[in-house]
Amino acid sequence: MKTMMSVDGKKIIRVSDEKASQLYSEGFRYVSKSLWKEKVRDVNKSSEEPTKKKSNKMSRATKRHLRKSKK
Repeated sequence: MKTMMSVDGKKIIRVSDEKASQLYSEGFRYVSKSLWKEKVRDVNKSSEEPTKKKSNKMSRATKRHLRKSKK
């Protein structure tokens, strides 16, 4: 797999090696995978991250510690 960017920089795609060589002759250029991750793959992930709610439930170790300290 290769990461390619159009000459104008508007389109970043991941393609197979064969397709990459064809696109290179059409004017695309090779770019790093990290650029593709930033601009394409992870664009919507930051806003869709599920927020994990913490519970106020005590762990067994905490309960055990409280019982021992009360005696």
